[in-house]
Amino acid sequence: MKVAVVGATGLVGSEILTVLSERNFPVTELIPVASERSKGKEIEFKGKKYKVVTPAEAIALRPDVALFSAGGGTSTEYAPQFAEAGITVVDNSSAWRMDPTKKLVVPEVNGDVLSATDKIIANPNCSTIQMVVVLQPLHAKYTIKRVVVSTYQSVTGTGVKAVNQLMDERAGKDGEKAYPYQIDLNVIPHIDVFQDNGYTKEEMKMIQETNKIMGDDSIRVTATTVRIPVMGGHSEAVNIEFENDFDLAEVRQILAAQEGVIVVDDPANLQYPMPKDAHGKDEVLVGRIRRDESQDKTLNLWVVADNLRKGAATNAVQIAELLLKRGLI
Repeated sequence: MKVAVVGATGLVGSEILTVLSERNFPVTELIPVASERSKGKEIEFKGKKYKVVTPAEAIALRPDVALFSAGGGTSTEYAPQFAEAGITVVDNSSAWRMDPTKKLVVPEVNGDVLSATDKIIANPNCSTIQMVVVLQPLHAKYTIKRVVVSTYQSVTGTGVKAVNQLMDERAGKDGEKAYPYQIDLNVIPHIDVFQDNGYTKEEMKMIQETNKIMGDDSIRVTATTVRIPVMGGHSEAVNIEFENDFDLAEVRQILAAQEGVIVVDDPANLQYPMPKDAHGKDEVLVGRIRRDESQDKTLNLWVVADNLRKGAATNAVQIAELLLKRGLI
């Protein structure tokens, strides 16, 4: 297949190339795409070198699928142009996620909603993806009423500038800042811009996207999203209130059987998920599975995933794999 990666020189774009290679996606021709200033730069993929082209040049090359990771502005401008040319777009930005005419997809959760007419498919927010993979099988069994989530998010979720800020601060050097405050030896309870209701845009993404992906607006969600000085991997403390009571052993069985989930839950031997364990993995790790003793029918979980992989690149490639498997591209 002819595959375009739009934003190929960025953090997520580079990870998409890695995931395409590792998962042996049938790429017969790679079209790396970036802005005009990166045009002509060479990208290596599976031992071959490919020259970066502009979005307009990529459309003329007619790829079968285009994986976008170049930000909302680029997606808003170019995704419709790719789609009009008959190219299926999987977009990592927030541009199309809450558009009622676009599908928002996590393959393990709602991959069945995809059809041949979907030419722009939205990839959810990284924090939402790892949470709904865990929520879905529990909702099917016990019916979720309410979710309270607090996140502990890596600087890689912001991008290269944030990674550089953390490393500069750690080395005692001045440099370009991605955040309004020091991130090393600190946590910042502020991800994306604040909204009129006092929540940040990141928090509202988690709330709205969860309902859309799970196809159930009755699930009440509240979120607090926090940036921490970790290089890769997002963590979440998730509190889930159900309509029906549960058995902890059964909860562990359900989660262990869920595609894309690994249960790491052995407190006696200090086994629980940590960002360093999720690094480079496509699966979502879940542990600290315990009953909330302050309220009936309520469960506490600790959920960790590599935000550049399952939270972005891997999920996008999995959508492309599903489209291919079902003959939709």
